[in-house]
Amino acid sequence: MSAELTAASLAAMTPQQQKQMLGERLFPLILASPLAGPDYAGKITGMLLEMDNSELLHLLESPEALAAKCEEAMTVLQNHMTTSAPATEEKPDTTAETTPTTA
Repeated sequence: MSAELTAASLAAMTPQQQKQMLGERLFPLILASPLAGPDYAGKITGMLLEMDNSELLHLLESPEALAAKCEEAMTVLQNHMTTSAPATEEKPDTTAETTPTTA
């Protein structure tokens, strides 16, 4: 594996190989981040892999940009967790249990 991942080296790979390679480079950096840590590194890596490859290359080259994206991803995750948590405590739908009216 080469030390540097470039747009030219990615161009020689299939799209699946490109994302795999980018993910393998991003994951350890995200794992080392105090924002993500081991609990969220995989999820954040997956979220970031939805981005365009050129943007991902930029994140690999810029620790500041990667930290900002990790922070943004953690905010999205936290918002999702707080909004979806009450959904598991919803009461069952009882609209089908209404009594029929006679005509």
